[in-house]
Formats: sequence, C-alpha cells, structure tokens
Amino acid sequence: MTQLLIVFLAALATALATGLGALPFALPGFRSERFLGVSNALAAGVMLGASTSLIIEGANRSVARVALGVAAGAAFVYGMQQLLSRVGTPDVGQLSGGDARRAVLIIAVMTAHSAAEGVGVGASFGGGDALGLAITVAIAIHNIPEGVTISLVMVPRGTRVRSAALWSIFTSLPQPLLAVPAFLFVEQFTSILPAGLGFAAGAMVWMVWRELLPETIRQIPSRRAAVGWIVVAFAVMLGFQTYLLA
Repeated sequence: MTQLLIVFLAALATALATGLGALPFALPGFRSERFLGVSNALAAGVMLGASTSLIIEGANRSVARVALGVAAGAAFVYGMQQLLSRVGTPDVGQLSGGDARRAVLIIAVMTAHSAAEGVGVGASFGGGDALGLAITVAIAIHNIPEGVTISLVMVPRGTRVRSAALWSIFTSLPQPLLAVPAFLFVEQFTSILPAGLGFAAGAMVWMVWRELLPETIRQIPSRRAAVGWIVVAFAVMLGFQTYLLA
C-alpha cells in the first residue's frame, strides 16, 4: 500500500507541475493582442517538438504500434473537429466560438498526451524507486512547457491565468490515475505504450496542421517570421526533451 501511495503522489506531482506553465502569463506583456500570432507559433513549435520526441521514443519500442497510434491520434482530433463543428462548442471560461473550439481541442489533445506519461511514471517504478523518481522528475520538468503551450492558446484570448493553470493541471490528471495501474500491471501497459505515444504525437501534429498553423500564418503577416518562431520553439522543445531523456 505504501508503494502504491508513493507512485500515486509522484504522478500527482507531475500533474501539478503542469500548472506552473501558466505563471509567466501573469506578466502584462503576455496579454497583448500583438502576442496572439506569436503565441500560436510558439505553441505549434512546442507541440511539434514534443511529437517528434514521442515518435522517436515509441519507434524505439515498436515502429508498427507507434505508426498505428499516430494514425489513430490524427483521426481522433479530426473526429473532434467534425463533432464540434456540427454540435457547436461550449464556452470555455471567457472563450467562445473559434477560440473555445481551439481551447477544447488543445485540452483534449494534451489530456491524451498525459495518459502516456502516466503509464511511463507507473512503469518506471517497476524498475525500482530510484528509476521511478528520476523519471518522475524528468516528466514533471517536461510538463511545465506543456502548461505553457496550453496557456499560449488560452490566456492571450482572454482566459484568466488562474483558469489556464487549472486547465493545465486538469489535462495531466490521467497521470496519477494511470500510474498506479501501470505499476501493478507493468508488462501489459508497457506493451501498449508505443501506441499511446504515437496517439499523442498524431493528435498534436494534426492540431498544429489544421488549427494553429493557419491561425499563425493569418496573424503574422510575414511567413518567414511565422516559420522562424515555430522553428525556434520546435528546436528548444526537442533539445529540452532530448536532454531530459539522455
């Protein structure tokens, strides 16, 4: 029982760390309308960097399963887009219309992504407490820019910083919920992990391609500048994750 509590609390800490990504947006400069296009570009770059890392990690385990997961993740977001366009999107805090749709999509995508991380935390404790705590710290640090990504989509459009922080934490709740089962049934969960990593990557790539990229190009007059912001965010996120996993 004590070990299960340790696993749960470790995964809960990684979820809470996601909320830290909203803190920089308490500064006035992050709320300007001019920052909206740049925020889309930065969010797109961060998500593409995270997706690349997930695909590489999943492919090291099973190329076929990660490819299947990528296709399923893209289909999932496409299906959500179609559903929201037909039934309408509920307001999310101060957001409505297209802004609310993007918020719902980013919340859904990052929630799916965090499920794979929860499995990773639980499975890592199967290799001993030292490995589990090391992976927990790495994922907690990794979750902070994920909170930044969610806030980049929400705060410049009118969401309060506190609400963005809470939504960020909400997207990571699958981590403590799945970490304990993954620890108890480590072999079974490890076998489906590549598909989970691919699913998260496919969902994020589709989100970038169909939602964030068109908005970025529309809001930033210079395509060269738009691509530049995306590339910078992509390189920083990929390098950051590579360092953590090294």
